Amino acid sequence: MIKSYYAIIDIGSNTMRLVVYSQEKSGRLHEVENVKAVARLRNYLNEKGILNDEGITKLTATLKSFKNVTETYELDNFTVIATATIRQARNNEDIKQIVQKEIGWEMRILSEKEEAFYGYLSVVNSTSITEGITIDIGGGSTEVTYFKDRILKHYHSFPFGALTLKDFFQNNDSTEKNIMKLRGFLQEQFGRLDWLQVKGVPLIGIGGSARNLAQIDQNRKAYPLAGLHQYQMVDSDIAHITTYLASLDKVGLEKVEGLSKDRADTILPASCVFLSLYETIEAKGFILSRKGLRDGVFYEYLSPNTKTNLYPNVLEDSIVELIYEYKLDIHQIQHIQYLTERLFKGLLSKGIGSLTKEDWIHLERSCYVYNLGEYIDAESSPQHTFYLLANRTIDGLMHIDRLKLALIASYKNKTVFKQFIDPFKHWFLKKERKKLELLGSLLKFTYCLDATKRKVINHFDMEIGNEVITLTIYCNKDYKPEQYQSEKQKKHLEKNLGKNIDLIFLYRENE
Repeated sequence: MIKSYYAIIDIGSNTMRLVVYSQEKSGRLHEVENVKAVARLRNYLNEKGILNDEGITKLTATLKSFKNVTETYELDNFTVIATATIRQARNNEDIKQIVQKEIGWEMRILSEKEEAFYGYLSVVNSTSITEGITIDIGGGSTEVTYFKDRILKHYHSFPFGALTLKDFFQNNDSTEKNIMKLRGFLQEQFGRLDWLQVKGVPLIGIGGSARNLAQIDQNRKAYPLAGLHQYQMVDSDIAHITTYLASLDKVGLEKVEGLSKDRADTILPASCVFLSLYETIEAKGFILSRKGLRDGVFYEYLSPNTKTNLYPNVLEDSIVELIYEYKLDIHQIQHIQYLTERLFKGLLSKGIGSLTKEDWIHLERSCYVYNLGEYIDAESSPQHTFYLLANRTIDGLMHIDRLKLALIASYKNKTVFKQFIDPFKHWFLKKERKKLELLGSLLKFTYCLDATKRKVINHFDMEIGNEVITLTIYCNKDYKPEQYQSEKQKKHLEKNLGKNIDLIFLYRENE
């Protein structure tokens, strides 16, 4: 399969990073290279606002190193962007010329608005969040946006970042006193923007500081799922981490699990920023976006709608990606969805199984990826299905919904279901666990109705009695394999519904 490759270099105040993406048939980008260098260019910006010669040398040397990597790819698109430190440097035009002369690259210096916009764009094109506040703490600036109905409404760039806020701790006062001073400063800064006050929406963190905060929280909780994108925390989590970090010296900070060593001296001021903004907007949770500025640049470049740059349906695109990646049969999926919806609606109409319209949302998603792990190994398909879906990023799904998808789509029997859900039992009420098991057994049963993938069954009639559900199933071909599999597997659905199921198979050539 022919791949397209795209690369971006992000010149930040704290770090410089090269990321190479590949694009395959599904259309989504996959990260294939991610090279980071801790340049801390902000430290080379003198009191006159000039990036000194040492800083420029650091910049060009790092870019030359990155160039060696980019030359191994045939790139369809390549861009070099720079943010706060280069933007604020009074000699940035000279720097652009030096980069052009020594490296042969044109460096694009993003405006405050562009930097904020790309952060917003990355969030709305990689999550299903329709309203929220984004925050991206860089080394020298902090970008905040507010979007509603996925449309950007407000943005602001604060002239402080994780590196500059370190100054609050460069004195002989106690850490607690310095935190109080910093928090007071932040509250005053955030208080200047009317559109930030008491929003009651999710706060979405972008960038390295937010990523490290989430990693620390996951390690602290021994979090059982892999992946950071769309990981959710609350204010007490951030407050606990802030208190914990404040109790550590430099050596202790460098040993914190989940914290990059190069961020050990900036994570405390950054966590204060997150907590202060959380309180200002009275957030409905803190959500980590693994996608940020760099992704936003390519979302703009590749987006199908040039007017808004928005993907119409983030989750749908992610599901399509799974279908391509694991070579699933979309025609069979559509047939299974038809059978599943017919059975589900029949049960829903009679109030069987306490089913709701929201349950159909989870079940419909699971139809797309049921038994996905068969691609790896048929014998252990449920195990592979559960692991793959539970532990990979699926844009548009929060972790809890990703887990529900994995539990339903991997259903084999009660024993295996209990094995899969056991580490997460405290995530669900008992009735929620029973509901997920019911949905899984229902989906397994309808897949048995198309066991040979021939669309043998056209439709069925359903009669629900006090003790027995009778399905009269109309077939257009020999149905013995489907009959055998559904008779064999119906017991799981019977147990979860508390009713027997009688299956009557009829051959009707013209149905």
